[in-house]
Amino acid sequence: NSRGTTSLLKDSISFTEVAASGLFEGHDLLRRGFTSVKNELLPSHPLELTEKNFQLNQDKTNFATLRNIQGIHAPLKLQMEFRAVKQVQRLPFLHSSNMAMDILRGNDESIGFEDILNDPSQSEIMGEPHMMMEHKLGLL
Repeated sequence: NSRGTTSLLKDSISFTEVAASGLFEGHDLLRRGFTSVKNELLPSHPLELTEKNFQLNQDKTNFATLRNIQGIHAPLKLQMEFRAVKQVQRLPFLHSSNMAMDILRGNDESIGFEDILNDPSQSEIMGEPHMMMEHKLGLL
């Protein structure tokens, strides 16, 4: 029955689709790094989420205050400056201090935890420059 064969072929999935997103796909260590159970755990303390989102909440509060005091142009101008500063970065294999962002936020004259003991999320891991640039440009 040719009609039954074509309906079966239409409903089937090609091998390339299964291989690309199948259950037996290998983990790409070069692009995704080592898997860790720690990354999949929920926060251990209720304050951990608020501490992670502290700067975002602080920015929202500052923008709301600026809007109430000076009007809508002040937070919009500041947000455009933040966006412009975030776009300028060093090469992916070099550490960036983001001094311009600290100046815009007013953190350039304050000493915090990350200034003394460094931010744990920005550990000093040096990768191979050529590989990191190719990954960032989408060549890998």
